[in-house]
Amino acid sequence: MIEAAMATSDPSDHDTLTIDQLAAASHVPSRTIRFYQSRGALQTPEIRGRVAHYGKHHVERLKLIAQLSDRGLRIDAIGDLMKRIDRGEVDLAEWLGVEEEMQAPWAADQPRTVTEAELYTMVGSRRPGLLADLARAQIVERKGDVYFVGSPALLAIAIKLEGVGIDLDTATLASGILRKHLKRAVNELVDLFVGRVKEGQLDIVHASKLFGAFRTVGVEAVRLLFAREMEGELRKLLATGKLAEVAARARKKKR
Repeated sequence: MIEAAMATSDPSDHDTLTIDQLAAASHVPSRTIRFYQSRGALQTPEIRGRVAHYGKHHVERLKLIAQLSDRGLRIDAIGDLMKRIDRGEVDLAEWLGVEEEMQAPWAADQPRTVTEAELYTMVGSRRPGLLADLARAQIVERKGDVYFVGSPALLAIAIKLEGVGIDLDTATLASGILRKHLKRAVNELVDLFVGRVKEGQLDIVHASKLFGAFRTVGVEAVRLLFAREMEGELRKLLATGKLAEVAARARKKKR
């Protein structure tokens, strides 16, 4: 009867709650509450005799844990964050602002599930074998009567390259090379910024603004640096005579 009343009443109306009452008020199972405590995410209760007593702040903390879990944080990360907040090392409102900035998407390129007709419309071609080639190159994935397009933007790039004579397999290999090296570069950049924050060279709030600015500036920098490096490599290919050599071999194969 008490649990039923607690489930429909405001927990602030009660001075303390047992773990069963807290579970009813927060809709979080008792075993999960104990698990959160073991990970340091939930404050320890006040022990009176053999009974653990919880308060309104425990209810609020459970709501916050649920919100952070919905944002994709793992329980160990939540536990570490909560410990830092309880020690006064991190301001929650400030951290949430940083987290929101970090969660903002960088690419307007969301996965899509489309029909065969919609896929043909996306690629703008109905050449025989196109869908099989796209699936083999892992640009799209067939799932029953529909197709999953992991990256519509990369699909558009692959089709554009095919239009100038670069086959899908080559385009996929090129994408893999870029992805591998960009992943390493991004990891090193993140490590650099995180290291600067740890060293006190960057304030966490300033780091948030930095990543926000880098969302546009960084993408433009990658485009510019890629263009300059490609210019250099193409000039080298021309200057060394390798381009003429490759062209001559290709012409012989066509004969």
